Amino acid sequence: MMRVANRSVAFWLSSTALHSVSAFRTPLRNKSFSSTTALSMSTVRVALCQLPVTDDTEKNHQTATTFIENAVEQGAELVVLPEIWNSPYATAAFPAYAQDIEKGSSRLLLQNLATKHKLWLVGGSIPERTADGKIYNTSLVFNPQGKLVAKHRKVHLFDIDVPGGITFFESDTLSPGETVSYFSTPWGNMGLGICYDIRFAEYAMLLTQKHDCKVLLYPGAFNMTTGPAHWELLQRARAVDNQCFVLTASPARVVETESTAKKPYPHYTAWGHSTAVSPWGEVIATTDETPGIVMADLDLEKVEEMRTSIPIRNQRRTDLYDLSQVKKE
Repeated sequence: MMRVANRSVAFWLSSTALHSVSAFRTPLRNKSFSSTTALSMSTVRVALCQLPVTDDTEKNHQTATTFIENAVEQGAELVVLPEIWNSPYATAAFPAYAQDIEKGSSRLLLQNLATKHKLWLVGGSIPERTADGKIYNTSLVFNPQGKLVAKHRKVHLFDIDVPGGITFFESDTLSPGETVSYFSTPWGNMGLGICYDIRFAEYAMLLTQKHDCKVLLYPGAFNMTTGPAHWELLQRARAVDNQCFVLTASPARVVETESTAKKPYPHYTAWGHSTAVSPWGEVIATTDETPGIVMADLDLEKVEEMRTSIPIRNQRRTDLYDLSQVKKE
């Protein structure tokens, strides 16, 4: 059974806010959300798609299409896919699945779906291969006209060795990105990171302080060691630090079986729990590890209310410390 967050904190909660989870079963849509529901000009309806990922790219494309179409039926204006949604999450698999970001099948699918449904589509991330042979963990964002408005290559690579937990080194295969990524929407600027990027407070602060982002988006695939310990904690911390909404989209958890154990690369078990967090640091919508769509209405006016009521942005001691972006766009 999926968990539905429904917490009422009067300060940030819009009178039209709805918080729910739509399970990936028949019927897929959640009756609490309708494409005919009227939203204020400052409110955006978001859908976080928690997809079950396989080693079959075409099957993953079909799954993503189904989820996106069902999110649109529920009135989603901005849809977020998870990290590495079109291939297995394994360093040994990335070279085989990496695509040309300009004309690869996954990019074309995302662009076509954004155009067809006239929505903002944050395409999670996919393994990208460049002309010089480098491979990146890359997120693409398309606007309702199908224009690519942001491309983020994961800046901080997931290289960890937790005794008794997990050992994983993305740098065995991937190269790090070099940009601080954000894009402009009718509701305000939104910042983009991928998974491990969420651990770095400075990156989030650059997005909100230097680029005035009101929403931070992190497609991610935390694991069974770091997920239960840090996934929600980091989202709430980034939301409170920056007085903004934080959205995460994870793959659904696929448990290792006898058949997956025979594959030529290690099986990766994702934590799941795609989540939306308010500027107050409250979880306003989430789910468990199973496939589903997390829906939430975000009133971006609440960001400014929060920043005015607790004005930490104006109270920073820049005579003692400051934040700067070393590498410009």
